[in-house]
Amino acid sequence: MSDANTVKVWDPLVRIGHWLLVAGFVIAYASGDEFPQVHAFAGYLLAVVLGIRIVWGFAGPAHARFRNFVRGPATTLSYLGDVAAHRDRRYLGHNPAGAAMTMALLICLAAVTGSGLYLDAVQPNSPGAARATGPDPIDAATSAAADKRDVPGPGRESAQQALPSVVKDVHEVGANLALLLIALHVAGVLHASREHHENLVRAMVTGHKRPVGDEDRSA
Repeated sequence: MSDANTVKVWDPLVRIGHWLLVAGFVIAYASGDEFPQVHAFAGYLLAVVLGIRIVWGFAGPAHARFRNFVRGPATTLSYLGDVAAHRDRRYLGHNPAGAAMTMALLICLAAVTGSGLYLDAVQPNSPGAARATGPDPIDAATSAAADKRDVPGPGRESAQQALPSVVKDVHEVGANLALLLIALHVAGVLHASREHHENLVRAMVTGHKRPVGDEDRSA
């Protein structure tokens, strides 16, 4: 399809951000605990890209703004019913299901990334822990004085260990949930591409899509 027969939909920041999120998640998920430095790098990459995408959702062009594509549950469920009946309409931007999936992925990845950054900061031998727990004369003196006054008991140790354990569970469950959401997202992209005879993967590379037709929606 030539540019003369298409319209620009996805701006460069949306497209680059999309593929950086894909790459960052794949690297982070594949590296896991075996390559902690690579895993941490991918996590920081995700954090930066997510932050930029969220800001762009309020300040970017029309098709990038949340207010222009996020819809309520009733509209989304109605659209999913149309999908099941093979009568779903084509949208130039995000369709209601794609919009819901976009928000679900952003929220899920934010939870995974946020919990990962916390764990990187508090876990021993991590780069974040080295920065966060580096020697400080004042803190060391305060800690030594506190140790003389209080001897930590089993309950205190348990409380100190509880939060990282919960955050680690959130991180692992969130990563697996993100993987499930991505699988559903890919299935939705393939369905829409086949149903509307349009390569949506290519559209997210080039930024161009077929113009709005009589039965299409511009939003």
